[in-house]
Amino acid sequence: MMAEPRLTIAVTGMNALPENPGPGLAVARCLREAYGPRIRLVGLGYDALDPGLYLSEYCDSAHMLGYPSEGSEVLLERLAGIHADKHIDLLIPCLDSELPQMVSTAPRLAAMGIRTFLPDAQALARRSKDRLSELCEAAGVACPEIKPVTSANFFRTCQADGWSFPMVVKGPFYDARIVRSAEEGAAAFRSIAAEWGLPVLAQRFVAGEEYNLTGVADNNGILLGEVMMKKRALTAKGKAWAGIAIFDENLADAARRLVAALHWKGPLEVEMMRDAGGSYHLIEINPRFPSWIYLSQGVGRNLPALLTELALGRPAPALPAPRPGTMFIRYALETIVPLCDFETMMMDGCLARRLETQGVR
Repeated sequence: MMAEPRLTIAVTGMNALPENPGPGLAVARCLREAYGPRIRLVGLGYDALDPGLYLSEYCDSAHMLGYPSEGSEVLLERLAGIHADKHIDLLIPCLDSELPQMVSTAPRLAAMGIRTFLPDAQALARRSKDRLSELCEAAGVACPEIKPVTSANFFRTCQADGWSFPMVVKGPFYDARIVRSAEEGAAAFRSIAAEWGLPVLAQRFVAGEEYNLTGVADNNGILLGEVMMKKRALTAKGKAWAGIAIFDENLADAARRLVAALHWKGPLEVEMMRDAGGSYHLIEINPRFPSWIYLSQGVGRNLPALLTELALGRPAPALPAPRPGTMFIRYALETIVPLCDFETMMMDGCLARRLETQGVR
């Protein structure tokens, strides 16, 4: 009997900045632990210093992509070249900034034979940070007011318009900073605008504790496999350095209503603030797995594996109840990389593993 061919899954977001790690490495780790040698993992990155590209235990080969700002045609050409060599069965994008292009090119990727499991463009747009109030009204979920800002002068005059400090200043894709004065607000505006462009967003501050939920929505906009977490330690960017799995039916219900209102498909992360009265307020929805997604494996609900099964058209597997009280604590680890591998990545934009090219894998 012939052996079943290995499934090839490509994963983006292999960066791992300590203060703001990408989800790709955690997604690859979940997939490796779920499928072992039955899959081949292709790591995709945007910088030769993305450490996940050099971790052979999670990437059987590694490749550079053009930045999203280079356009969809550059992305498609690069993916087509990688696909011709590696025969990608499934692509899992893991970065907010690349999602619009991935969604728009999904039909053309499917024509190549590359599956994805993503929302449509309308759903992606409706969960954008500047439209959360509209979405929350439709879903019956509380949300602090959000205002697009195009000038730093807003922070000097905002109190006349009913805004007060502290407030949160956000970029369209990444970065969120709590500011407590006009000077801090103007400085945050200039920094975020320089990196991510306009508009910058101002959001009313909600005092409380942050809770996050991640899951996968099926083809019918039904949330599956939800895993919830309360942050216990934060990086300088406000990302979770440690967290504890929880279960709260009120949080789960709010997330289900948001997913249904969006007619969402694919992975997502819902970020909420729980105020002193126990009410949840939506802060944002991220259209991909979070960097803490390995916690889903830790509580017995491997969500990247669930997405893979759905993308392949297989029935959703039965999932055990999550295990509240399970913690994760992140740590930094040095990766030893031969200089020749780094030079190859810089010059050729790809790195094939020695084991793979020798036929061992």
